[in-house]
Amino acid sequence: MIKYLTNPHADLEIVRGSCFTTSEITAAIDRVHDMLDKFGEFDVDVFSLLGMRNLSAFVGEAFGATLVKSCNGRFVKNPHQDGYPDLLLLDSAGTALWEELKSRKGEKEPFSPFATGGVEIKATCGAVPTPKVLRKRGMEKPGLGDQRIGLLTGYDWKAHHRETNYLLGCVWDFIDRRPTISGVFYSRTLTEEHWGKIVQPRAGGGRTTSVSIMTRAGIKQMYEGWVACHPDSRYAAFFDKKNRDTLMSQALRASTPEERPLI
Repeated sequence: MIKYLTNPHADLEIVRGSCFTTSEITAAIDRVHDMLDKFGEFDVDVFSLLGMRNLSAFVGEAFGATLVKSCNGRFVKNPHQDGYPDLLLLDSAGTALWEELKSRKGEKEPFSPFATGGVEIKATCGAVPTPKVLRKRGMEKPGLGDQRIGLLTGYDWKAHHRETNYLLGCVWDFIDRRPTISGVFYSRTLTEEHWGKIVQPRAGGGRTTSVSIMTRAGIKQMYEGWVACHPDSRYAAFFDKKNRDTLMSQALRASTPEERPLI
């Protein structure tokens, strides 16, 4: 079990006074890692079968599912695969609406959006230089299973619309060849301006869907709401550098030896 650096000042309010706790989020991280460790024991390489894109989506789905478990019934997964948000908040208002609508689980309309709200979950493994750029440096593109922190050039999250808010976003990397969450961030104050113009798929472009990429301002807002960070100081340094700030490294330095996460 990894002891994560956590932010005691994180704003973890959702709606109507309901809040996450950092312990719920770190418990979900632990459950995700337990699940992924079990996949690593199979005779076939499940991670390679999925590929990077599907694996990243799976990490996000797993994080959402384990968060439902960690929060002891305060959330339920949106029953429609294209519903919004991903996790429906079952406070008094949400529970009443859920009871009214749960017989319509096969329909999209009542669950996109779910009127009383909840939380979106998104995952990213960040970006690395192109193979061409890496070749010029005498390097190779990291393969599936290779740790990427030394090569990351940035990170962002993507959505299918610009209304995405109440977002719990995680960043992950391969550590000891297993997908491992390196940072978790949360914001309940995102606006359309924090999301870029929606890019439509090209004609004949396969199954690509429309997508909006979070802007630099949105990434900074998520960073300012950081919740948890892997104890390897390279991750705090990376997130700080990309946001031109020192919030996470300061928190790491300020932790006492007893509190300081162990790698």
